[in-house]
Amino acid sequence: MTQSPIDVLFQPHRIKGLELKNRIVMAPMTRNFAPNGIPDTAIAEYYRRRAAADVGLILSEGTTIARPASKNLPRIPDFHGPALDGWQPVIDAVHAAGGKMGPQIWHVGAVPGPGTDWAPAGEPEGPSGLGAPGKPFGAVMSDEDIADTIRAFASAAADAQRLGFDTFEIHGAHGYLIDQFFWSGTNERTDRWGGATLRERSRFAAEVLKAMRAAVGPDFPIILRVSQWKQQDYKARLAATPDEMAEWLLPLVEAGADVLHCSQRRFWEAEFPEIDGADGLNFAGWAKKLTGAATISVGSVGLDGEFLASFSGKGAQTASLDKLVARMERDEFDLIAVGRALLSDAQWASKVKAGDQAALKPFEAAALATLD
Repeated sequence: MTQSPIDVLFQPHRIKGLELKNRIVMAPMTRNFAPNGIPDTAIAEYYRRRAAADVGLILSEGTTIARPASKNLPRIPDFHGPALDGWQPVIDAVHAAGGKMGPQIWHVGAVPGPGTDWAPAGEPEGPSGLGAPGKPFGAVMSDEDIADTIRAFASAAADAQRLGFDTFEIHGAHGYLIDQFFWSGTNERTDRWGGATLRERSRFAAEVLKAMRAAVGPDFPIILRVSQWKQQDYKARLAATPDEMAEWLLPLVEAGADVLHCSQRRFWEAEFPEIDGADGLNFAGWAKKLTGAATISVGSVGLDGEFLASFSGKGAQTASLDKLVARMERDEFDLIAVGRALLSDAQWASKVKAGDQAALKPFEAAALATLD
């Protein structure tokens, strides 16, 4: 049988004891459909459909740790207390469909909720009480707050393992709590949790990783999501050079991250074009080269056009996968996460596998209002 170029996406991949049937990951996407923060049967079915349709690994929407203001919308699912009973049917349904899954474990930090009168149980918190550079929001975390937060992350890790999830992802990107510690614009601390260098400001993330690793043991796969860009500033960059990126990411791999999920707005863009050209390594490619860790790339897979075009009501058409296949074939990164394309079309991976790209549904903003 003649091999199709797309077959590179459907090769198995192993992360410690986790055997994935292909390289396609469902990216975490906040849905805000969990009543009282508890996943229900509709959420279980939402993930089951994608597991049954050839998605190799599902990463859930962000799920929050046991801190009073760890979320900024009311129906974001929790990953503590009564919500854990709601997550059990979710992972059971995904496994019954032949899938693998991990929760994305999250604390939003000092980030206000979008356009809602709802308020969390406690005051929002961050490293320096800044929602963005120069914009005060929420409380400055005390040493006790930080210690409690690290323990809450570790508890969530242990619960993920106990419930039977195959992995978990720590949300350390996009200007949320962990990323606010990384970012000099939101971390102005002068104690051990701050510092002039990115390596110093990575201490909080490293301590979270160490605590979560201790909670699950050496063999359980841990994924860490990171980004240069922030929702507060799309042009933000933590690491301006490969040396700075190594100073940032290597300590996190040493602290326990097995996989780096490297979020960028468009996966086909070179991270340091001044070094290796316009077709050079993307963020995930550089992260893999610098740390030796496995990486997941993500960013507008299966979509054309500007990153935010579809959210402004403009339909984004399905894009050619040639650029993705080329980068996968040269082993630039190990896995590829698909977000909005899978949100609109639960059968996306199966259709790609069958070579039926003409049947792929384009993403439309209306899909955000449903849980299909």
